[in-house]
Amino acid sequence: MDSSIATQNDETSKKFHTEQTLVDVEDIISKLHESTLGHILCFLPTIEAVRTCVLSRRWIEVWKSITSLQFNDSFLCSGKKMQQEQFVHFVNRVLLHLVDSSIQSFSLCLTCYHYDVSQVSAWISTILEKGVHKLRIQYADKVVLSSHSLFNCSSLVQLVLQMRCTLSVPIFASLPNLQNLSISGIKLVSESSTYSEDTILSFPVLKVFEARGCEWSTMQDISIQAPLLETFSIAIWNSQSNESCKSSIKIFGPHLTDFSYEGDLEQDIILLNPSSIRSASVVIVIDEDKKNRMEKLGFQAHMLLKQIHEVERLNLLCYKVIMHAKDIFTHLPAFGRLSHLQLNEATGEALLKLLHNSPNLNTLVLLNGVCDLNKDILTSASVPHCFMSSLKVFQFKGFNVHDHELCLVKFVMTNAAILERITISTAFWLRYSDIDLEKVKEQILSFPKCSSVALIEFSDVKGS
Repeated sequence: MDSSIATQNDETSKKFHTEQTLVDVEDIISKLHESTLGHILCFLPTIEAVRTCVLSRRWIEVWKSITSLQFNDSFLCSGKKMQQEQFVHFVNRVLLHLVDSSIQSFSLCLTCYHYDVSQVSAWISTILEKGVHKLRIQYADKVVLSSHSLFNCSSLVQLVLQMRCTLSVPIFASLPNLQNLSISGIKLVSESSTYSEDTILSFPVLKVFEARGCEWSTMQDISIQAPLLETFSIAIWNSQSNESCKSSIKIFGPHLTDFSYEGDLEQDIILLNPSSIRSASVVIVIDEDKKNRMEKLGFQAHMLLKQIHEVERLNLLCYKVIMHAKDIFTHLPAFGRLSHLQLNEATGEALLKLLHNSPNLNTLVLLNGVCDLNKDILTSASVPHCFMSSLKVFQFKGFNVHDHELCLVKFVMTNAAILERITISTAFWLRYSDIDLEKVKEQILSFPKCSSVALIEFSDVKGS
C-alpha cells in the first residue's frame, strides 16, 4: 500500500512540475511585447498568423502588429482554397485593422481569380502609403498603378512587379533607398506629352535591375542613374508592339559588373560606363516578319557588342540570326580580355572571326556546333593567337558528326598548343541513328594533337 501511495505521489509530483513548466513558458510568452509577437507571426503565412487570434484573449489583437504580409489566393484555409469573395474580404479586413503604419514586407500573388481593377489598385496604394520596404506584386490582369504613389514611396528597398499595367513616368523620379528592382509586363509612358530632355530615373543605392517584357514607350530617352549598380538585365521585345519606339535606354552605372540583354535590337541600349563590366550575356532573336531590318542588324549588333568588348565572360546566343542575317557577325569588335566564350549559333567564318578577335580566350563552348563551315577556309586559315597562348578548354555540344564539324575538331586539336581538355557531346538524335559512334570516336582520337596533355572526353556515345 505504501509503495502504491509513493508511486502515486511521484506521478502527481511529475504532473505538477510538468504543468508548472508549461505555465512558466506561457507566462514568458505572455510578457513579450505585441510588436515582438507580431514579428514572430511574420514567419507564418498571413492567413495562419491571423488565425492565432483564437488561441486566447491575449492573442486576439496580436496579429494586428505583424509587419510582413503574404497574400496568395491559392493558399489553403482549413484544407480548402478560399472563394474569391472570402479572399477579398480577408485582405480588406487585414489591411483595415493593421496597427503598424510601416510594413516591412508585402507580397500579393493573384493567380486563381480575376479581380476588379480598382480593388487591386486600392490594395497596392494602401501598402505604398504605409511605407512598405519590400513589395512584391504578381497578377496577370491589368492593374492601374499610380506613378505618384509609387515614386513617392521613398521607403522602398526591394520592388518586384510582375503585372500588366501602364506607368506614367515623370521627367525626374527617384527612389532613394531602392536596392533591388525587378519589373515585367509594365508599359512605361511619358508623363510629359512633348519631346524634351531625358527622363531620369534616379536610384542612388540600387544594386540589381531586372526588366523583362516591358514596353519602353516614352517620348524621351530614359536615363537610369544608379551609381552603385552591379547587375543589369533587360529582355525587351519591341517587335511585339505595333508602336514605333525611337527612345533609347541609357545606363549610368560605374560599378556595373554583370550585363544581360535579350531582345530584337530594335531599341538602343547605351552603357555609359561599360569598362567595368566583366560578365555579359547577349541573346538576339530575329522576327521573321521584319526582314526589312536584316541589313541593319549587323550594325546594331556591332554597336551593342562594342560597348562590352572588355568583358571576361561572354554568352552570345543567337536564334534565327544565321537564317536571316548572316552579316550580323561581319563587324565584330576585338575582345582583348575575353577568357570564356559560349556560342549557340555561328557560321564557321564568324567563329574564326571571334577566335581571332579574342587573343586571351581560355574556354570555348559551342552549344550547337557550327554551320556553313567550308573545309577550305580551315585549311587556309591562319591559326588564332589564343590557340598558341591561352586556349585550354574546348566544349563541343550538339555534335552532329557532320564532315565540317569533324574538320573543326581536327583544326582545334592540331593547332591548340596548350589545350588541356576537349569535351564532345553528341546530339540527342544520334542515339537513334545508324551511325557507328564508336568509329567516329576512334577517328577523332586518331587526329594529331599539338598539345601532348590534351584529354579528349566523349559523352552520349554508345558503349562509352
